[in-house]
Amino acid sequence: MKPVRTRRVIDEAGADAVLAVAEQTAREQGLRVVMAVVDPWGELVALRRTEGAQIASSRVALDKARTAAIFVRPSREMEEQVTSGRLGALALHGASCLTGGIPLRVGDEVVGAIGTSGETPDEDEAVSIAGAAAAFSTAEAPALTQEGAKLAAEAVGAAASARGVNPVVSAVDAGGALIYLHRPDAAQVASVEVTTDKARTAAIYRRPSKDFEDQASGGRPSALHLARAVPLQGGMPIVHEGEVIGAIGVSGASSADEDQELAVIGANALASTNGRPNGAAFFPSDEVAAKFRKGGLLLDTEGYKIDAGRREVPGAPELHESEVDVMRVVAGSATIVTGGEIHGDRIDGGEERRLSEGDVLAIPSGVPHQFVQVSDPFLYFVVKVES
Repeated sequence: MKPVRTRRVIDEAGADAVLAVAEQTAREQGLRVVMAVVDPWGELVALRRTEGAQIASSRVALDKARTAAIFVRPSREMEEQVTSGRLGALALHGASCLTGGIPLRVGDEVVGAIGTSGETPDEDEAVSIAGAAAAFSTAEAPALTQEGAKLAAEAVGAAASARGVNPVVSAVDAGGALIYLHRPDAAQVASVEVTTDKARTAAIYRRPSKDFEDQASGGRPSALHLARAVPLQGGMPIVHEGEVIGAIGVSGASSADEDQELAVIGANALASTNGRPNGAAFFPSDEVAAKFRKGGLLLDTEGYKIDAGRREVPGAPELHESEVDVMRVVAGSATIVTGGEIHGDRIDGGEERRLSEGDVLAIPSGVPHQFVQVSDPFLYFVVKVES
């Protein structure tokens, strides 16, 4: 099984197509309803209401659609369970046991759902069924698999064990739903919920959960009101080919900072294999070009990194104690000084070289270097290898 797969999700145009048919059906029958379309995690994509629909129906329609999406079945089945005496179904997390929610399917995959509210249960459901039968479009997106979630979580577990700590690690999908949990015997019980909260925050907000802790403690306490966000560091998005496909959460290491450090290791675990079991990393030309527009890491693994370097101005002196830099100039030109001694913002006694397109320069660990002149822009690949 691969760490990343491709899945389909209802897109905005597809939701509009579903709602157009549903609305037409409702108008033809004189029904006053609200219709909502959600994604596979039950999050709202689009909503419409016919004239005269009751205000409360907006939330009820969304509840029905969410139920159909996350339980992968018509919400009628949930209501029938309750009606037949299975009252425990009312306690199912995220369920609204009301008829009127219908999954949207492409083959065997649920890509979203539609919910309708405002009239009788049968009439609501009929409108949703009509909408679900419409021809609708979807978008393809990479998705974290169970194998990928396990790979990321266990990478954290291995790193934590080497450090002598025992945190709980959660890996969630792009909607924040748990896929894999790593819980050592010595882990604290409370971390099970906390780590999943951190991972969910990073996934659904597409950023490290640390951002919200920094906001809350840095003068913006209103960040505590952000829906479903937990302002605690230790949650990191997992990114594949520029898209967030899930997140990793860590709780229960020696400190909050170590939770964050370990989460970064988990988030990078898939990047180190680039979605491939043998670790071979491929970057298409458009992705490389996009990275060069701002500059930044293409790959960050435990043993080496690949940087799409971009400079527009000279830089400060640098010295890497445990990294070898291998540079190849892609575009532009620069003057670099290597060797010598660093004194403040300059290097004294070094050797000056002019770099142009196609040139290669290798700088061993422990050797000072500084770009003292660069074109605008100066683009260069850097492979940073741990020495």
